[in-house]
Amino acid sequence: MTPDTRARLTAAVKAYDVRGVVGEDLTEEMIRALGAAFVDEVDAAGELVVVGHDMRDSSPVFAQAFAEGAARRGANVSLLGLCSTDETYYASGAWNAPAAMFTASHNPAKYNGIKFSRAGAQGISLDTGLAAIRDRALDFLDGDIPAHPNPGQIDQRDVLHDYAAYLRSLVDLSAIRPLRIVVDAGNGMGGLTVPAVLETAAGLPALPVEIIPLYFELDGTFPNHEANPLEPANLVDLQRAVVAHGADLGLAFDGDADRCFVVDELGEAVSPSAVAAIVALREISRVTAQGATDVVVLHNLITSNIVAETIRSAGATPVRTRVGHSLIKDEMARTSAVFGGEHSAHYYFREFWGADNGMLAALNVLAELGAHDEPMSALRTRFSPYSLSGEINSTVTDVALATDRVRNAFATRASEDTLDGLTMLGTVAANEPFWWFSVRPSNTEPLLRLNVEAADHDTMSRIRDEVLALIRKDS
Repeated sequence: MTPDTRARLTAAVKAYDVRGVVGEDLTEEMIRALGAAFVDEVDAAGELVVVGHDMRDSSPVFAQAFAEGAARRGANVSLLGLCSTDETYYASGAWNAPAAMFTASHNPAKYNGIKFSRAGAQGISLDTGLAAIRDRALDFLDGDIPAHPNPGQIDQRDVLHDYAAYLRSLVDLSAIRPLRIVVDAGNGMGGLTVPAVLETAAGLPALPVEIIPLYFELDGTFPNHEANPLEPANLVDLQRAVVAHGADLGLAFDGDADRCFVVDELGEAVSPSAVAAIVALREISRVTAQGATDVVVLHNLITSNIVAETIRSAGATPVRTRVGHSLIKDEMARTSAVFGGEHSAHYYFREFWGADNGMLAALNVLAELGAHDEPMSALRTRFSPYSLSGEINSTVTDVALATDRVRNAFATRASEDTLDGLTMLGTVAANEPFWWFSVRPSNTEPLLRLNVEAADHDTMSRIRDEVLALIRKDS
C-alpha cells in the first residue's frame, strides 16, 4: 500500500461514517478491506451481515466488494440491493445483525461512503469502533486479507415489503382524512420507499393519500437538484408544486431517504424543530396512554426551544444532547428515550431500535395532520413561535481564536455552556426578548457552524450579525 492510499483511506473515515471520492479516496480494494475489517471488529464470523446500497453508479460494485471481504473473514452476507438507509436499519434491528449501507447521502455524484451499524441497528462512531475498522483495513491493505477457516456465503434478500409493513404497523393512517401530498425524492431512494410505504408498490392496502411524485427516478447523478433538502434552494421545486397542485403538504427526502423535510400547503418550509415537536408530542401521548411513566425525549442542543417546551408540557423529560448521529443513538439506548429529534431532520425512534427514520417521522406528521381539519400551516405556526437563523457555516483560519473572540465579547451578557462547542444563553432583563446561539467547530474542516434563536426576528438578526462579524474577523 502506498502512503497516498493510506492517507486517502484514513481521511475518508469520518467521525460517524466513511465518505470520499470514488476512485480516489475509495476504491474496490479499500472497500474489500473495510468489509473484512468490519467483520473482525463486530465479531461476525459465522454470523449474518447485511449490506445495502443506494442508486449511485458505484454503489452495487462497492457493496459486492464489501461482501467479498466480509465473507472471506467468515461472515454470511445478505445483499439487500437497492434500499434506503433506514431499510438497512430495519434489517439490522429485525434480524439482530450488523449492517453496512453504501451511500454518500446528499453529497454529489462523485462521492460514496458507508454507514455502519452493529447488530440491533446500533451506531458505530470513531470512538466506538470505526477507528478500529479503519486500522484493521489499513493492515489488510498492507498485505492480504487472511481467509477464515470457514469462509462465509453471499446471498440476496429483499426487505422492502417487510420494512413497509413494519412502519405501517407503528403508525396507522387508514382512518385519516384524505390528503394530497407532493413528494420530492430528489432522484434518491425515496423514489423506491415512498411507493412502498405510502402507496401499494409493496403489496400493502391503499391509504387515503394521493401522492404527486417529483423526481422519483433513481439517478445517482442527481439531474434535477442536489438531494439535500436542508438547503433552501433544493426545496423550491417542491414548494411550487405543492401550491400548484393545491396539496395539503409536501415531503422531501435526501439521497438515502433517511431524512425527511416538510412543506405546508402555502409552500412554506416547516422547520425540523417543529417536526420534532409534533412527533415528540405524538410519541409521548402514545406511550403514556399505554401507562408509561418517566418518559424521556432527546433533542440536540441546536433545536428550537419549542422542542424542550413541548416535551415538558406533555409531562415528559427533555434531554439535551450533542450533535451527531452515533452519539444520539448511544443516548437513545442509554436513556431508553422514546424519541429523539435533530435540527438536521434526523428523527430517532425507540420502536425502530433507536435508529433514525425519516419515513416514520413523515407518517407521524401525516397522522397528526390527517386527524384534524386544520391545515399544515396552522401546525407550522403553533410549533414555530421563535425566530431561527438556520445553520450558517464560516471558514476561519483559526477555529479556537475565533471561538474565543465570540466568548469574550458575550461574557458579560450571557451564560456559557460547552456541551458541544460554545453555546451562549443571553441573560436578559424582565420583558426583554430571549436569545441564544451555538458556535460549533466542524469535525473535518476549518469551519465554525453558527445557529441562533431568539424570541423575535429583529433580536435574532442582531445577535446573528454580531456573532458572524466576530467569527469572520481576520478569517
